[in-house]
Amino acid sequence: RAFAVMPIIDVAIGPLIQMAEAASLGMPFEVWKTRMGRKRDESTLRAFANIYREGGPSAFWRGTQAKMVESATKGAILMYAKEGINDGLLASGWTPGAAGVAAGAGGGIAQVSVMAPTTYLVTGAVNSPGMSTMERIRTTYARGGIGGFYPGGVAIAFRQATNWASRQGFTEIVREKARTAIYGDAEGAKLTKWEEVGCGIVGGTLASWNHPFEVARIEAQSRGNAGIPTGNMVSVMRDIVKESGVGGLFRGIVPRIGLGIWQTLFMVTGAKMVKETLKENGYLENAGSGGH
Repeated sequence: RAFAVMPIIDVAIGPLIQMAEAASLGMPFEVWKTRMGRKRDESTLRAFANIYREGGPSAFWRGTQAKMVESATKGAILMYAKEGINDGLLASGWTPGAAGVAAGAGGGIAQVSVMAPTTYLVTGAVNSPGMSTMERIRTTYARGGIGGFYPGGVAIAFRQATNWASRQGFTEIVREKARTAIYGDAEGAKLTKWEEVGCGIVGGTLASWNHPFEVARIEAQSRGNAGIPTGNMVSVMRDIVKESGVGGLFRGIVPRIGLGIWQTLFMVTGAKMVKETLKENGYLENAGSGGH
């Protein structure tokens, strides 16, 4: 039996894909990137070596408990919002690239409500190990109530909006360009799975341009975990530049690119492949225009 309401399927697909992404290479990239965003005097390789030295392979999965909660919730929210907006805009005649940018931004912003507290806990686990997740929750709540879990919330909002606008938008644009370059104007031509993966890699790499927002988020949440006043996003960025120069805003860009590619392959390219497979096997009816 075919299910016609696409966003409902997205609620089921989203958490599974996002949790698989995080549990595999997503967490190591996240831990590596988060350490570099805070310890900005370490080189890329030195940060990697120090993580391993301090805890062995398991150190790259610090904060996984909070990350799984984050992945399950934000995956559902992202897929429901992003895919629903995207299908609606495509049906209204938008180009895939423009629809991808708008849908990605909408889905990214929708994630912030659940991401701010969970990324705060993951950041604390990476940069201030030695405290259990529940103990960190109790300490944070006693210190600042619910608001204590939201330092760097504005930076997260900027990051998520630009993250998924860029990942979805760039990937859709690259996909359209690749389809035209490879198959010309052939009607109904589709990229192969490996060609789709290639487009996802390019889209995920290009989407890492917004890394300064991520470094500001890491710094603000690290301060929050230490009980230090965080300030606003602009003041945090100013402090980072004062301490580490402009280059400090791009510390951790290598693992961030790796994470961006990995997440794009799961949440943009992978999600598209899963839905197309379900359609081909008669489990889904296409509720959009067919351009997604």
